Amino acid sequence: MEQALAGSGLTLPQFMVLTMLVAYPGASGADLARVSLLTPQTVSVIVTNLERSGAIERHAHAVHGRIQQIAVTASGKQLLAACRSKVKLVEDELLSGLSAAEENIIRRWLVRIADTQ
Repeated sequence: MEQALAGSGLTLPQFMVLTMLVAYPGASGADLARVSLLTPQTVSVIVTNLERSGAIERHAHAVHGRIQQIAVTASGKQLLAACRSKVKLVEDELLSGLSAAEENIIRRWLVRIADTQ
């Protein structure tokens, strides 16, 4: 996946964070760290770099002003869509030769692993 993303403007951790932000709009940095299985410090650096590039923007939480909610910008969504198509090719290659049932088993196993973190 790193090779597929090379030259796209996103690193693999940045891709993961943008993907999680689309799945969980308005997430905080702490939320992102939990769902992406990265340290809060790593997420902080990623968010700063994504904001600097214009892919995301931060806003103060309406109730808890110290919490920064993060949103993907239109350009960030375009970037993510382009990167997803590259990653999809890698996923298709990894899944080639597997039956739908085998793919389903692998996906359930990965979800179970993520849920235990």
